[in-house]
Amino acid sequence: MKTAVVIFGANGFLGRYLCRHFVRQGREVVAVGRRKEDWSGDGMFLEWDGKTIGPWALALEGAGLVINLAGRSVDCRYTEENRREILDSRIAATRVIGEAIAACEAPPAVWMNAGTATWYRHAEDRPQDEFAGEPGEGFSVEVARRWEQAFFTAKTPGHTRKLALRIGMVMANEPDTVADVLGKLVRRGLGGRMGSGKQRVSWIHMDDFLEIISRLEADPLADGVFNVTAPEAPTNAEMMLHFREIQGMPVGLPAEEWMLKLGALLMRTETELVLKSRWAEPGRLLDDGYRWRWPEMGPALHDLESRRGLNGFFRVPARRAFGARVWTTGGRLRTT
Repeated sequence: MKTAVVIFGANGFLGRYLCRHFVRQGREVVAVGRRKEDWSGDGMFLEWDGKTIGPWALALEGAGLVINLAGRSVDCRYTEENRREILDSRIAATRVIGEAIAACEAPPAVWMNAGTATWYRHAEDRPQDEFAGEPGEGFSVEVARRWEQAFFTAKTPGHTRKLALRIGMVMANEPDTVADVLGKLVRRGLGGRMGSGKQRVSWIHMDDFLEIISRLEADPLADGVFNVTAPEAPTNAEMMLHFREIQGMPVGLPAEEWMLKLGALLMRTETELVLKSRWAEPGRLLDDGYRWRWPEMGPALHDLESRRGLNGFFRVPARRAFGARVWTTGGRLRTT
């Protein structure tokens, strides 16, 4: 029996893709958000305020999977007010979902809470996995730490399996996302390294992100923390080279740190989003034998060039390799 999937923050970037993904699997999807704007139209939409229990709580009864993505965007200046909103929106949403689950007569089977690979320290020397990774410092790390703390301390029934997802930069060819913004910079000749260019980038193709969510739901032994990233973490300089190759741009002007600080001030964002080294290794997924469809960034970006937007991404049914069928580096399916 296919159980319902309840997605909080369903009108955000990841939420839209998850709604479409599960509807295409024949699942009943309940999309929950503060406003209906930007919702993909998949499933049934319910509004909430992210702080108090409302009619949306009824959707949790007997649900197979609950995914919480809710939280104010970090793409802003870290003023005192914005810091408070970023932190409070995540903690309040997580707490109220936990309270609603605790009150269920038939609690959900699985609760996944989004998190971030920013949890780990600035690392250029070695990757950080779930077992031996060291926590970092600063505001973004504090947000990541307290977000997870609110999740794991929520007093939910033992029947509900809980997974905290430390997600890297998810790649899809969507307007105003990382792939789109960097592609525009490259086409303007500004696609060189950022800062030293040595900072690592933890990322994942949307295909693999969606597949990992489904895989973790199906695995009854999966719980706790998972790094949801590709196994390869290129440096910033290597990533920008991949973008230049995709766009056919032979050169790209580098951006020194002072230039990035000035640009961030004008764009009302923070340089930390591009200067911090995030090298989160998906140790548990590797140990479990997960096979990434897109383990390398170059082929992943090439694939996304022809899959622009939500509809373009899902135009061709996603396929997975089983048995003797394997995915080649270029993303083509061959049989051995």
